[in-house]
Amino acid sequence: MSEEVSGTEIPVGPQHPSLKEPANFTLTVDGEVITGADLKLSYNHRGIEQAALSKSYLENIYLLERICGICSHAHTSSFVTGVEDLLDLDVPRRANYIRTLIGELERIHSHMLWLGVAGHEIGFDTLWQYAWRDRELVLDLLEEITGNRIHYSINTIGGVRQDLTDEQRETVLEKMDELEERIDFYLETVPNEETVRMRCEGVGTVSTELAREYCAAGPVGRASGLPVDVRKDAPYAAYDEMDFDVITETTGDLLARTTVRIREIAESISIIRQAAEGIPEGDLKASPQPMQALLAQIPEGDVVSRYEAPRGELIHYLRSDGTDTPERIHIRVPTLANWPTVVEALRGSYIADTPIVVAGIDPCISCTSRIGVETDGSHAGENSFNLDELREYGIEWYDDRAEGGSVRTEPQSGRGDRP
Repeated sequence: MSEEVSGTEIPVGPQHPSLKEPANFTLTVDGEVITGADLKLSYNHRGIEQAALSKSYLENIYLLERICGICSHAHTSSFVTGVEDLLDLDVPRRANYIRTLIGELERIHSHMLWLGVAGHEIGFDTLWQYAWRDRELVLDLLEEITGNRIHYSINTIGGVRQDLTDEQRETVLEKMDELEERIDFYLETVPNEETVRMRCEGVGTVSTELAREYCAAGPVGRASGLPVDVRKDAPYAAYDEMDFDVITETTGDLLARTTVRIREIAESISIIRQAAEGIPEGDLKASPQPMQALLAQIPEGDVVSRYEAPRGELIHYLRSDGTDTPERIHIRVPTLANWPTVVEALRGSYIADTPIVVAGIDPCISCTSRIGVETDGSHAGENSFNLDELREYGIEWYDDRAEGGSVRTEPQSGRGDRP
């Protein structure tokens, strides 16, 4: 994600006051203008994909829910949809309506959180406080329906774990009326507010052509004029029964990304109303069998499931070997798809714009970090590691660092004294 550009280099990260999670940018500048950028990731690797291989499909619901606190329902929905495809299960309509309703509440929660963070990054803390105050309406609803404000744990293989009562439906509709008034206020004031326009209009622009070339996802792509949305392009849950618009803007700058997210909240309110008012009667799960008996029926095969997370298209790849634990899980999060647009958006911006340009894609860095571990020797080379060598290298690296020494940069086979 870099190219040779002459000028002064300024490091930003991996630890920096403007970064909420560790990433490393090397900015090349001419005066105050950024002329080039280099990005390095994977400072926050957690090994979730590897950990998932030692757990059953049921246990992985709770593990993968913790990839991200903001997109927890997105990850479990994408994962269980893949398992359901392997099992050829038909999820009941009522369960799909509940998944849709929770997914849109999560989208509002995510967009309102981002709106507050964006306000803070440009020095508009009043917007931050307003947005997070109104976000509490959604978090209270999620807690009332699922028992949790963040990790809702409502999905299971074949359906959902909890029902939506008539009283909860009425509460949802009442709160949506209240929230709609607030969103109308944001739509009218935020894009026209002087501070927002000064810091966001014409800043961090990504053209439609660049967005298409880099496969920008979610609000980032839609703000550049790409009408991409998995809910429309490949409907899942109950989205094929919902009436909603794919929100787009054309300017591709930070102001467009802000406007898209606020308008998407209005669409989410509409979808939630449709789901709450039109939820059908029926079962919550596809199969009455005990879960262990159901998991024993998973055949060999692989599947790709897609979900429109708040940040964009989320992809889960599952491969089964016919046991109750997966053979392979890979997760492509939307932040990874959008990082190249950040490098492009930084070019031509001012140094002071860096925090809001980075925040413009709503990055989740711990979601993004991945590492490849060779297990079969098929990609062997002088800098390749197998899992045992990687573990040994990590122990040695920290030991030598504590002693003030240096560490080798490649593994050496035949050494296995340490656990």
